[in-house]
Amino acid sequence: MTETKTVQVNRVYIRATPQTIWDAITKPEWTQKYGYSGLAEFDLRRGGKHRTKPTQEFIDAGFTSDLLDGEVLESDPPRRLVITWKLLMDPSLVAEPYTTLTYDIEETKTAGTRLTVTHDVTGAPGHEALVSGSQENVDAGPGENAGGGWAWVLSDLKSVLETGKGIAAA
Repeated sequence: MTETKTVQVNRVYIRATPQTIWDAITKPEWTQKYGYSGLAEFDLRRGGKHRTKPTQEFIDAGFTSDLLDGEVLESDPPRRLVITWKLLMDPSLVAEPYTTLTYDIEETKTAGTRLTVTHDVTGAPGHEALVSGSQENVDAGPGENAGGGWAWVLSDLKSVLETGKGIAAA
């Protein structure tokens, strides 16, 4: 019996250059402004490590160690980044295998830059549920968008890059 692959694909068009989007994905001064606001650190060489450290807001909530980590599989700035990826905030997720996350960044002639995020979550049902957005608490208060998945993160990234403000601040 072969395992069924589980792959989620999300795409957004952003009025920003490919380099700006690349920087927003890989630099902590950007990653703290959108999504779940961690501080990303990347060694962008093949085999290099990446991790996301907590911001003060996470530390105040009791999350004092790295939020996620993995390894760089492919890095072609500012066009493509492929990494292994695992959330470390929940013991049930730590028990799952690393997933594979691919960012494809492509400038278009008429629609700004297309960012496609492909997340292979095969064998990681907890990660699959979380990043799909199926666990989103739509009745949560401000700043409590946990479970909104990639759709929420990419919407927030687009808002930050195009307006300077995240969707929660809009």
